[in-house]
Formats: sequence, C-alpha cells, structure tokens
Amino acid sequence: MDKKTLRTQLKAKLATIDRPKYEQKSLHIATKLYSLPEWKEAEKIAITISNVPEVDTWQIIRKAWEQQKKVCVPKCLSDQKQLEFYELRAFTDLEKGFYGLYEPIKEAKKVSKDSIDIIIVPGLAFTYEGYRLGFGGGYYDRFLANFTKKTISLAFKEQLIDSLPIETFDIPVRTIVTEDQIIYV
Repeated sequence: MDKKTLRTQLKAKLATIDRPKYEQKSLHIATKLYSLPEWKEAEKIAITISNVPEVDTWQIIRKAWEQQKKVCVPKCLSDQKQLEFYELRAFTDLEKGFYGLYEPIKEAKKVSKDSIDIIIVPGLAFTYEGYRLGFGGGYYDRFLANFTKKTISLAFKEQLIDSLPIETFDIPVRTIVTEDQIIYV
C-alpha cells in the first residue's frame, strides 16, 4: 500500500476515537512518557504543538514547564523543506503558521540542534522497528538525519502497524510510547 493511501486510512481510523477516549489515552501516554529516564534526565525537549487526532502534547508542554524543562517547538521553512526549533516560554508565543499549525512567533529564541536532549517526533503510523509514516514532506527525516540524541514518538495503539514502505532517507525513532506499552527499538 502506498503512503498516501495509508495516510488517508489512518486519519479516518483516528477520527473514530471520541473525545473522552482521546483525552484518556493521551493522559496514559503522557504519564508513561514522564516515567522514562530519558524524560527525567532531559533539560531541553523539542515537541510539536499537536492537533487532534495526534496525541495531545499541550499537557506534556505544561508538565515540562512545571518541571523547569525548556521546551522547543518547530517552525517549518517550507521553501527549504527544513525545520528550525525555537524556545517556547508561553502558549501566547504561538501563532498559526504553515498548514495552519501553531508555530513560534518571530520574536522567539532559536535553539541549536545540539542543545536539544529529546525530540518528540510526530507521525501518523509507526512500526515496531521505529519507522514512522509522517504527514508528508520529510521535514523530520531531514532534521533527524544527523541528530544523535534521544528520539521518542507518542502514538495511540491504533497507530502501530506491522510494516510501512521504507525509503533510504527514513530515520527510525528509538522509543515509541503508547497507552499500553513502551517500545524500545
């Protein structure tokens, strides 16, 4: 099955999760994330601002701030198909950007890739080997190509699949956290 068809199917599948289940599943995933040594040791976390049906990251950002962690969020440079990360100090430092996603405002402080301890990598589907189906565009694969620190993805169990069409530039994540399990690859 090609990636475009798989994306359409997964979006439809995730759309069937009602709001109470979505919130409960997101809470279980977040709680598991907080238990990881990688989370506990991290000082600077890179994470996207989620949109339903992605696992809720707003609550994770709040928890990071409560724990005095620095939070970085991506800005898409669509003309270059690149990501840059900027420090997020308040939700009011966000604005609608590329594809209607929340991104940091222009005044936000850019952070270097090397200063990030963990990247929470988004995706629509994940294999048990850590490969992911993104939303299209390859932004994260390009960013992760020479990133040597921890990569974690958050997924509902409905997002785990046995196989994906894998390309030479696809970069697997090292850990996947679902509401039921933590998968180390």
